Amino acid sequence: MTSPKTNAVNVSLRVDNALIFDGHSAELQDGSILIQNGVIAQVGEVDAPADRAIDAKGGVAIPGLIDAHFHAYGASLDLLELQSSPLSYIALSAAVRLRDTLQRGFTTVRDVAGGDAGLAKALSQGLLPGPRYLFTGAALSQTGGHGDPHPSDSELCAHGGDHLAEIVDGVDALRKVVRERFRSGAHAIKIMASGGVVSPTDPLRNPQYSAEEIAAVTDEARRRGSYVAAHAYSSEAVVHAVTNGVRTIEHGNLIDRPTAEVMREHDAFLVPTLAAYEAMDRRGAELGMAEVSRRKNREVLEWGQRAIEIARDAGVQIGFGTDLMGALEDEQLVGLRLQAEADGILNTLRSATSVNAAIIGRDDVGVIRAGAQGDLVLLAGNPFEDASVLWDRRRPRTVVHAGTTVGDPQT
Repeated sequence: MTSPKTNAVNVSLRVDNALIFDGHSAELQDGSILIQNGVIAQVGEVDAPADRAIDAKGGVAIPGLIDAHFHAYGASLDLLELQSSPLSYIALSAAVRLRDTLQRGFTTVRDVAGGDAGLAKALSQGLLPGPRYLFTGAALSQTGGHGDPHPSDSELCAHGGDHLAEIVDGVDALRKVVRERFRSGAHAIKIMASGGVVSPTDPLRNPQYSAEEIAAVTDEARRRGSYVAAHAYSSEAVVHAVTNGVRTIEHGNLIDRPTAEVMREHDAFLVPTLAAYEAMDRRGAELGMAEVSRRKNREVLEWGQRAIEIARDAGVQIGFGTDLMGALEDEQLVGLRLQAEADGILNTLRSATSVNAAIIGRDDVGVIRAGAQGDLVLLAGNPFEDASVLWDRRRPRTVVHAGTTVGDPQT
């Protein structure tokens, strides 16, 4: 389920007069890009004809962006409301979220907590417009953990399969659920390894799941050739997760330098999600966020950018994610600005392209080179001279996904 449905007649596309950021190098290449049958065929000097041509007019072409922490099923900030909504509504909401994220230039997303084989199949068959889609299925949470949606005074049973998180306790139960996830096409496994902002009953810093439980999940994923992503904020939770085999730490806002060094020693990635905290701080009250959640959000917001600086100094590889729920999904591009403020424009571009590609284990996305997927974002300016062109929604951009311009009626 890795690429959209192609047209009955394949169309070649050439982009001319572009400055090209290949996903890695700080040096921009001047030239053209030829895409044939959805795949990049040539980069640089291109003299082959094409069915369609776009004049980039000196703008910058970057690889299609990758959001490594996306929630297609994240239709609400209220976990209890979300978990109790009909799946039909959640899926239709997801279709809109996926369409909009593609239009912003995110041509690949990793859905960590939600999604399923049906949504992936609909995207791959072209039944709805959207990015290349990799899902984990519902995240795994312990009872009373970040994925447990009901408040302390509720006796609502939240066990069993849910849209965003599933409560599973115990080594044997976790092994069975992980095997079922992979049977149904999951790209990776997501666990909740610390408290969270929007969950009602768990402190932010406490590690969640026992060492034996996490090790069982990572063992199953490793033997399947996959990996585990963990929601974790504090140093205690991050070390607990990484030393038991977790590969990507989602958020990580409260880490210190020794923790970052442990992450580097275990080749773990950090996936910051700054957009979510800034948006919840600014808009949470009007959207009805509970005061306890807004209070926890203020704590992680304060430290989010500093965590990126700590991780960078320690040599940790840093990806990019957004984690936007409900109406906040329109803040996706803001995350690029916030991360650039902490890590610079070059590192941010790499994080949202080639580093995220390494996280998902793909060498054919997040880059512009012959043989890679034909995913591009054509910016109207040079982000190394005016970084705002990367996130300012008023600035025009052209998105190309698998060789087809997004919005083209042929798609």
